[in-house]
Amino acid sequence: QAQLAESGGGLVQTGGSLRLSCAASGRTFDQYYMSWFRQAQGKQREFVGGISWSGRRTFYADSVKGRFTISRDDAKNTVYLQMNTLKSEDTAVYYCATRYGSLSSIPADYRYWGQGTQVTVSS
Repeated sequence: QAQLAESGGGLVQTGGSLRLSCAASGRTFDQYYMSWFRQAQGKQREFVGGISWSGRRTFYADSVKGRFTISRDDAKNTVYLQMNTLKSEDTAVYYCATRYGSLSSIPADYRYWGQGTQVTVSS
C-alpha cells in the first residue's frame, strides 16, 4: 500500500517561490509515475505536471510551464514541485498522486493520493 505525504505549502507573495515535497513510502516505485494536481476552492482538481520514476521525463500543464519544475530524489523517495513566479491563480490545495506505467492528467486514473498541502499566493 503506497503512502504519499506532501509538505511545504504556505503563504507567499505574488512573484515569490515555494517548493513542495511529496514523500513516498509503503512499496517500491519502479515504473510508477508521480504527478502533482491542484484544486482551487470551488473548482475541479486539475493536473499540474508529472515525472517518470526514472526522472528522465517530465510533463507540465500549459498554465505552469516555464514556472514550475518537477524533480525527484531517489535516495529519499521524494518528488519535488518547485514553483517560481507564483500568481494569485496558483492558489490551491496541491496534491501528489502516483500510478503505474504511464502518466495521466485525469485524477480518476490515480489510486494513491497524498492528503494535500495548501498554497496561498497573495498580492
